[in-house]
Amino acid sequence: MKHFISLVFIAIISTLPLAHAQEVAVEEAVAKPVIAATIETNLNDFLWVSRPVIVFADSDQDPRFKKQMLLIDELFEELGLRDVVVITDTDPSIDTPLRESLRPRGFMLVLVGKDGTVLLRKPIPWTVRELSRSIDKLPSRKQEMQDRRVPPE
Repeated sequence: MKHFISLVFIAIISTLPLAHAQEVAVEEAVAKPVIAATIETNLNDFLWVSRPVIVFADSDQDPRFKKQMLLIDELFEELGLRDVVVITDTDPSIDTPLRESLRPRGFMLVLVGKDGTVLLRKPIPWTVRELSRSIDKLPSRKQEMQDRRVPPE
C-alpha cells in the first residue's frame, strides 16, 4: 500500500509545472537597431534609451569600415535585442560633436553605455558576437534580461 501511494504521489507531482522554472519571454517582433550618420546625431538623445555603437573611419572605402559594416549587417537583429543604435562617421573633414569628444584616429569602433559612458574603444572590426558578449556583461543589461523574465504562474 505504501508503494502504491508513493507511485500516485509521484505521478501527480510529475504532471505539475515546476515552480522554480522561469520562462523567458520571447519577443515576436525583433527590434531593429538604427543606423544613422553623425552630422545630426547627438549622444544625449540616446541617454537611458539606447546603446550607441559608433563606427569611425577616414573614408567609407576603408577596408576595416567595410568589414565592420558587413559584420554588423550579418547579425543586425542581435544588436536590436540589446537596444543598440549604430552610428557611422566616415568624413573626418567635418568636425562633428562625436569626433570632438571621442577623437578617433582612422578606424575606430566605440561602444557607449545607456548612461553615456564610453565602454569600449577598438581599432579593429569586432563581430556582433563579441559586441553582444561585452554588452551582456554590463550590469544594466543583466537587469534588463532579469526584468524580461516572466514570473511563474
